[in-house]
Amino acid sequence: MAEAHSAVAFSFSITHEGWHLNYDREVLNLVWQSGIRSWKKRLARFRSGVRNGVYPAHLQSLWLVIAVAIALHFSQRHVPFNLVSKFLGLLPGDTVGYQLAACGLAGLLFWLCICYTMRYSLKLLLMYKGWMYEKRAPGSKVSLPTRLWALFVKVLATWNKPGLYSFQGSLPRLPLPSVQETMSRYLRSVRPLLDDSNFTRMESLAKEFESTIAPKLQRYLMLKSWWSTNYVSDWWEEYVYLRGRGALMVNSNFYGIDAIFTQPTTIQSARAASVINMLLQFRRIVERQELEPILVQGLVPLCSWQYERIFNTVRVPGVETDKIVHYQDSNHIVVLHRGCYYKVVIYHNGRILRPCELQIQIEEILNSSDKPQAGEELLAALTAGDRTKWAQTRETVFAKGVNKTSLHLIESAAFVLSLDEHPFEFDMAHPEKLDQFGRYLLHGNGHDRWFDKSFTVCVGSNGRIGFNSEHTWADAPVMAHVWENIVAEEQIQKRYDENGNTLGIPEFEPPKPKRLAFDLDNPVALDAIQEAHLASQKLLNDVDLRIFVHDAYGKGLMKKCRLSPDAYLQMALQLAYYRDAGKFSLTYEASMTRLFREGRTETVRPCTIESAAWVKAMENPKIGVEERVKLLNAACDRHQLGYQDAMCGKGIDRHLFCLYVVSKYLELDSPFLKEVLSEPWRLSTSQTPHGQTAKMDLKKHPNCISAGGGFGPVADDGYGVSYIVAGEDLIFFHISSKKSCGTTDSERFAQQIARALADIKHLFEQYKTQQQKQKSVTNGTAN
Repeated sequence: MAEAHSAVAFSFSITHEGWHLNYDREVLNLVWQSGIRSWKKRLARFRSGVRNGVYPAHLQSLWLVIAVAIALHFSQRHVPFNLVSKFLGLLPGDTVGYQLAACGLAGLLFWLCICYTMRYSLKLLLMYKGWMYEKRAPGSKVSLPTRLWALFVKVLATWNKPGLYSFQGSLPRLPLPSVQETMSRYLRSVRPLLDDSNFTRMESLAKEFESTIAPKLQRYLMLKSWWSTNYVSDWWEEYVYLRGRGALMVNSNFYGIDAIFTQPTTIQSARAASVINMLLQFRRIVERQELEPILVQGLVPLCSWQYERIFNTVRVPGVETDKIVHYQDSNHIVVLHRGCYYKVVIYHNGRILRPCELQIQIEEILNSSDKPQAGEELLAALTAGDRTKWAQTRETVFAKGVNKTSLHLIESAAFVLSLDEHPFEFDMAHPEKLDQFGRYLLHGNGHDRWFDKSFTVCVGSNGRIGFNSEHTWADAPVMAHVWENIVAEEQIQKRYDENGNTLGIPEFEPPKPKRLAFDLDNPVALDAIQEAHLASQKLLNDVDLRIFVHDAYGKGLMKKCRLSPDAYLQMALQLAYYRDAGKFSLTYEASMTRLFREGRTETVRPCTIESAAWVKAMENPKIGVEERVKLLNAACDRHQLGYQDAMCGKGIDRHLFCLYVVSKYLELDSPFLKEVLSEPWRLSTSQTPHGQTAKMDLKKHPNCISAGGGFGPVADDGYGVSYIVAGEDLIFFHISSKKSCGTTDSERFAQQIARALADIKHLFEQYKTQQQKQKSVTNGTAN
C-alpha cells in the first residue's frame, strides 16, 4: 500500500492534542501546475473556437469594419440601413460614448454578415466535386467551370491562414445517394462474381427490395442525413467497432513501421525519449490547432475531426457495447517493461520534458530490478481478448481500490509506450526479419501492448520503433500522418549526439517513474487473465504475416504507363488473387470520405467487369498484347471512377449498411440486405498514404521512407493486404492470412503479386516495342 499512500496530496489525523494536517508540497505543486495548464488550454480553445467560427474571415477585420462605421457616422454619412441611428434609439443617450457604442454594434453586425456570407459561399464551392473527375494525364486540359471554381476557392480559403479545424464549418455534409443508384452500382459490382443464374436471383432480390421496404428505409435515412452532421459515421463507429465483441488484437488494431533504411540511434532509451518528446510536441500543436489541415491538391480541405482523439483516448469495454473515452488533458504517459507498468510524468513547470530529461526516466525503468506482481505480467492480455469478458472482469476486479486507480492511470495516459526486450530488425537479404518486425507490432506477445489505448508506441531493444493502434477512434491515414511527422522530424533535426544519446543537458532531475500497483492475487482475477492469455496466444499463433518488399520498380514506371499507381496495383492484386485462388473474390479497398464533415471511409470494389475481363485476357494466350493493354486501361479507368465516386459520397456499401441499420430498428426483414451484409471480403486491401506532411521530402532525405503498416485478415479464408508506394522504385506489401486456413498462404500470395507486377511490366514493354515497330513500318512506307 506504500504506492497508494504516496499518491495522496494531503491527509489529517486527530489526536488528544488536536488535529494535525500533513501535505505533500510536490504533489500540491503538480496539482497547481496541472490546473494552470488546463486553464491555458481552455483559453486557447476559446480563441481558436472564435477564429474557426468566423473563418474564412479574419478576426482582426472586425476592427476595420467598426472603424469604417465610425468614420461614416462622424463624417455625417449614413451607415447602410441607418443602423447607427437605430442602435442609438435603443441606448439611454446620444453622447460620443454612446455613438461609438452604436457604431461598434453596427460594425459587429455587418462584420458577422460578411463572415457568414464568406463561410457559406465557401461551403457551396466545396460542394462542387467536378474537379475530382477531371483528367490528370499529361496534355489534359482542365475545364472552364473547374478553373473558375478553383480560383474562387483559392481567393476565399487561402488568404487567411487556416487552423486545424478552421474548415469544419465550411465542409459540406455527406450526400445520400438514391436507392436506385446504389442498386445499379451494386449489381454491376457483383456481376463478375456470379454466374447467370445467381446473378438473375440477385437481380430479383434487389428489385423486390427496391419496390417494397427500400423507400421507407430511405425516408428515415433522408431525415437522418438532414438532421445529423454525417449520416454514416456515428452508426459506423457504434455498430462496426464498438459493438463488436471479438478481440481487438489482429482483428481490428493495425500497426505502423519505422523508417527502415535509416537508424538514428541504437540506444533504446534515447530513441524512446526522443519519440515521446516529438509526440508530445505534436499533441501540443493539435491542441492549439496550429497543425495545418491537409489540403487535396493544395486547395480542398479534408475533415480534421478525427485528430481530436489521437491522444488521451481509450476504448473502454462494456458488456454489450464499448465506448470511446477522451480525456481533455493528461500530464503523464504509461511505460510497459518486462510486465511492469510505470507512470512517467511528462511536464515540469508548465513545459514538456526535454528528450535528455525523458531519457533519464526511461533508463531508470530499463535498469530497474522490479519484478511483475502476481497476474501483472499477463495483464494486458485482457485488452487482447473477448470484449464482454474483459468488461465483466473490469467491473469486478477493477471496480475499486488500487486496481481502479492504476487502470485509470493507464487509460487516461497520453499514450502507452512499450520497451520491448528484443530487437526490431530489417535486412533485405533476410526478409523473415521484417516479417517478424511486423508481427511484433501487430500483436507482440499478446500481453505487451495495451490494445485499448488509441495507440501504443513500441521501441525495440536496438532502438527501432513502431506502433500498434486501435481503430475505432480514427482511420489509418490520421495515425499515418502522426507517424510520418515523427519520421520526418528525426531526419530534419539533429536529435542525437555521436554516441547515440539525446542532445542537451537536463535542467533538473526529472520526476522518477512511479511503479503502478495492482492487487490481482485472487482466483477471479488470475483465472480471467489466464483465459485471456490463452485466447490471445491461439489468435496470434494463427497469424501468417509476410512483408514483401518490391524493388524491381515503383511509381515511376506506373506513371510512364499513364496509369494511376493505385489502380495499377489493384489490378495486379486482382491478377495475383485469381492465380492464387482460381476464381475472383469480393474485394474491399478502403477510400476516404473526408471531403465531407466527419467523413470516415467508403468501400471501393476493385473486382469489376472490366478488371475480370483483363485478368482472363492475361490468362488466355490467344489474346494479343494490344488487346490486353486496351483491357487494362479500361479496367484502370473503371477503378478510378469507382474510387472517385466513393470519395464523392456515391459509394455502395455505407449506404447499404445504413439501410440495414434502419431495417433492424424498424424490425423489417430484408433477404437482400441480409445477403449483401453477410458477403465475406476474402481480399481486403488498403493503401497507406505517403507524403501527408510537407516535411516528408524524399529528394532531400531519400532514406526517410517508412515501410508503412498492415492489419490482420478480415476473413478466415482470405487475405489482408496493405501497401505503400514508398518511392519511385519501391513498394511495400503487408500480407496477412491465417495458418489454420488450408487455401491461403501469405508467402505464396507474395510470389503471385511479384509475378503479376512483372507480367504487367513485361506487357507494357511488349506493347512499347510493338508500337515502335508499327511506327517504323509506317514511316518507312511514307518514305
